[in-house]
Amino acid sequence: MIKRLFDTFCSLIGLFILAPFLLIISIAIKLDSPGHVFHRGLRIGKNEKPFRIYKFRTMIKDAEKLGPTSTAEDDPRITKIGRFIRKYKLDELPQLINVLKGEMSFVGPRPQVPWAVKLYTQEEKALLSVRPGITDYASIAFPNEEEILRGSKDPDKDYMEKINPEKVRLGLQYVKNHSLWIDIKIILKTIKILFKR
Repeated sequence: MIKRLFDTFCSLIGLFILAPFLLIISIAIKLDSPGHVFHRGLRIGKNEKPFRIYKFRTMIKDAEKLGPTSTAEDDPRITKIGRFIRKYKLDELPQLINVLKGEMSFVGPRPQVPWAVKLYTQEEKALLSVRPGITDYASIAFPNEEEILRGSKDPDKDYMEKINPEKVRLGLQYVKNHSLWIDIKIILKTIKILFKR
């Protein structure tokens, strides 16, 4: 209950404060390339309930039809403004809407695409017992996920082999031992990493 109140209050405040900034990013995206401002990809949330995650669009129109789900740093589908937005994780800001709607939390295992969730073991399905988050232990451990996939001929395969196992382990660690204090520490560490970038 306290976590949900924290998420609701902070997402409302965040959207209010960031509104002018979000508008500027939206205009920049529209001027840079044709297509919608937001990308609403399908993700699996708490209790295996599917939802649409809000992100600023950083790729060309219909990019999901032209390549893999995982994105390498040198992916040719990324737009000019999209590259800048992704570098500083600004594409994640619209997920404040998902938090406000109760589909996500500020902190929790990152939501996965349906095909990846289908590969979960019985133990890994515990990740779906909590709301997915904007950030978590894995976000701190892999701030350079796209750099790891740079030059990959099969980003989805390399993601599942090089990144996903550790992300799952860290996600399960969070599920087994989480609290509002831990959430606050993760948020502060995430902010610190973003400022370093």
